[in-house]
Amino acid sequence: MTQTTSIPLVDMSGVREGDAASLARAGEAIRRACTEVGFFYIVNHGLPQTVIDTALETAHDFFALPLERKVEVAVNKRHRGFHRKGGATMYQATRPDEKEFYSMGLDLPEDDPCVLAGEALRGPNQWPAFMPEWQRAMDAYFAEVGRCGADLLRAVAVSLEIDPEFFAAKYTKPLQRTQAVYYPVQPDDRPEDQFGVAPHTDYGCITLLYQDDVGGLQVRELGSERWIDAPFVPGSLVVNVGDLLARWSNDRFLSTMHRVINASGRERYSIATFYDPDYAAIVDPADLGVASEAVKYPPVAAGDYILGRIDASMSYRKQAAGS
Repeated sequence: MTQTTSIPLVDMSGVREGDAASLARAGEAIRRACTEVGFFYIVNHGLPQTVIDTALETAHDFFALPLERKVEVAVNKRHRGFHRKGGATMYQATRPDEKEFYSMGLDLPEDDPCVLAGEALRGPNQWPAFMPEWQRAMDAYFAEVGRCGADLLRAVAVSLEIDPEFFAAKYTKPLQRTQAVYYPVQPDDRPEDQFGVAPHTDYGCITLLYQDDVGGLQVRELGSERWIDAPFVPGSLVVNVGDLLARWSNDRFLSTMHRVINASGRERYSIATFYDPDYAAIVDPADLGVASEAVKYPPVAAGDYILGRIDASMSYRKQAAGS
């Protein structure tokens, strides 16, 4: 495991192919990263660069549109669509995040059993009819990054000393959410409490992030409270543990605080994927080999937990709850 700044680099070569030695090597590197730093990069992850480039280029085109066009596909109750600037305020933050983003999930028809059962956040995506290339680009990215997430969870399982296929049964219809994110230039005289994304931990299991070369992502290092840069590394995805996996692991892995400050003088783009289990998947530390007397957290349905966190941070959901 080599390092970029103080954030480790994990080589995923051979993991998708099922090579046992590669899986063991990646698992050990992830275990160290998740207990010592809390973030890591993955390389040789299998997400084609052409898919990434097309998604980013199309994101540039979409976010450059006038606001009145973008709000034609404003976020709906399923958390799908365009989120305008000011729509997200992280818990404990004093100001909304300085960003726009477009959110998509697993595309399920209205007659899918999960949708009919009333699972929140489920259903079809919504796309702008005036820009069909946006859907094509993001659908391709969503599928490929999902494959990376499945590969990564096999290595995470090894790092936790459980069956490499443990997570697969919990991901038959994953609550995967992929967001293309646009950060406008932040002025030098911005208030100290104004962030592209305010300090926070992610809600779910694992996050896979592709970021451009503008920079601005910072991580609060485990054990030191020091903010360190997570710069662009060509060919990499940035990975971090979310609160749900921290809970599942009984805090063997910790969810790490991070933030974005875009002080570059340039616009910043990224694509974040929250690769989370089925809505009804039960998250129970006892299932990961934790002795019953040592378990810190009761079982919880993954979707219920994630929904509660989204409701607490998105203004459109707070407004709906109060209406």
